Amino acid sequence: MRKLQWKIITLFFASGALTLSILFIAQQIMRLIGREYWKEPWVDTLFRVERTLASFFGFPVVPTITGIVLFICMVLLLSQGTIRQINQLMQGTQRLARGELDQEITVSSNDELGQMAVQINQMAKQLKLSLAEERMAVQSKNELISNVSHDLRTPLTSIIGYLRLVNEDHYKDEVELRYYTDIAYDKSLRLGGLVNDLFEYTRMGYSPINRVDINLVELLAQLAVDFSLTGQHEGVQVVFTPAAEKIMISSDGDKLMRTFENLLSNAVRHGREAGRVDLKVSQDPKFAIVQVINYGPPIPQHAIPHLFERFYRADESRTDQTGGSGLGLAIVKTIVDAHHGTIQVTSTTELTMFEVRLPLQAPEN
Repeated sequence: MRKLQWKIITLFFASGALTLSILFIAQQIMRLIGREYWKEPWVDTLFRVERTLASFFGFPVVPTITGIVLFICMVLLLSQGTIRQINQLMQGTQRLARGELDQEITVSSNDELGQMAVQINQMAKQLKLSLAEERMAVQSKNELISNVSHDLRTPLTSIIGYLRLVNEDHYKDEVELRYYTDIAYDKSLRLGGLVNDLFEYTRMGYSPINRVDINLVELLAQLAVDFSLTGQHEGVQVVFTPAAEKIMISSDGDKLMRTFENLLSNAVRHGREAGRVDLKVSQDPKFAIVQVINYGPPIPQHAIPHLFERFYRADESRTDQTGGSGLGLAIVKTIVDAHHGTIQVTSTTELTMFEVRLPLQAPEN
């Protein structure tokens, strides 16, 4: 890849050839029309000066200087395109240094200079993308801090308020005291849940996936039993329907357990009215398919694309009893993405279904 080198060599040879051609043509013209001017005094003087210089230096000085000047002019003329391209590269790097990343350098050749222009353009695009990602990261961090502060402050304010009443003996009797402490205890549990969810969400960003071969049917059957016992207190029955006795996948069992715990918790919480949650598992040639279905109120269609955003709540008016931390589904999406799987939501007036598709085999790196 020495296109530029050969281009320079060609430029010099072309300049030399043009110079010799011009000198030859000039010589022929002088021979044709020069006889009329030879008798002029100034022409005779020029010839005597040229012969004197030639005898002194040992070579024809005037033709040599004329040839050098012509050669330089030809080099400058023929190299204008290359010089223009170098100037464009310099201006492009200067714009890059100033942070002006929108204007691209025009690629006018396929030599090393053209390749450099392409690389500078790619560098500008990558830098622009990195800056945009950095701005998004900063904005995301600020939003995270703001949301965490808001969600933690609400139960903490209640805890402080009720404990202040207890500390200042602002209660009538032991029954009211117990009422205050129960509320403070419930709020502290919610605060602990928020902290745990926040820790889990942030940990997912750098926690590696420890893949092992697990039977997804056994994992889900265990969860179904656990949630059936829990659901009895809330009047909800978890019905597990496997399509096979064994569906083996390569995945992180602990993280998948957290994924389906979150989905089942969400389904049980919103399926109280129907009293039933369906948990189904099947497979196709490439994926294991898990469906968590509840028969509660539908999710608004405008909210579905935002369900997996952290701290997003489809029902902004929900209370501590009707809603979670707003991080559960974000954790689910993070874990499913880390397993190279997908998750989809379907919600109608009849049912709401979360469908998770996980690859049966670990993808090759």
